[in-house]
Amino acid sequence: MGVSTLAFVGCTGGAGTTRLAVETAATLARGGERVAVVDAAFATQGLATYVEGRIDADATAVALGDAPVDEALYELGLDADGRVALCPAHAPFERLARAKSSESAQTLETAVDELADRFDRVVLDVPPVAANQAVAAVTTAETRALVVPESERGSDALPRQQGRLRDIGAPADAVVATGIDGDGPALSDADHTVPHIGSDAPIPLATDPDTAVAPILASMTEDLLGVDLGLTFEESGLFSR
Repeated sequence: MGVSTLAFVGCTGGAGTTRLAVETAATLARGGERVAVVDAAFATQGLATYVEGRIDADATAVALGDAPVDEALYELGLDADGRVALCPAHAPFERLARAKSSESAQTLETAVDELADRFDRVVLDVPPVAANQAVAAVTTAETRALVVPESERGSDALPRQQGRLRDIGAPADAVVATGIDGDGPALSDADHTVPHIGSDAPIPLATDPDTAVAPILASMTEDLLGVDLGLTFEESGLFSR
């Protein structure tokens, strides 16, 4: 069965945690799994950009107890055997501020636990840990992966976030470097490296086995969650079963 809850935690803003969370969920769905993705990055609300149509109830409404988590789930259209449901943050500043209280964080944690009972996996999109909802997300997750951009800024921020996670009793299990372009040296502390994914790239890439990044995402996903998805990538020869 492997791990049921995985948190991608950004070391800096713009590290790519949201796209990585969506691509990981899509990878799992290609393996036939049911996955929920929960947005704990209330300030940036990046997951909302992956939702088609109107967003009414959202993750902040769930955290405030104003809506059940079922009402804040939105299907991501996929060509896959499984499914991905997104729980985005999409709210005005006043509600965002109230949703960051310690009480709201506990309510959000309860909602994540509820989703873990109903879905095969839950993937959490978490900003650099500096607010209650981020703390709740990383402490409730079984596995935590720090996401660091391949840059001097990312390298400088990594030790700080590693220390912060240790301080709250939720140490990082892995480091994922993003934005790799092949021209510079790899981050020495990275357990996984993911190539740069342009903002104009199709969403998601992971369900197309012919893309260069799909087998890389599959390798990372299987390792972080301790599963064998049985995926095949005939073009590259990677992960052929």
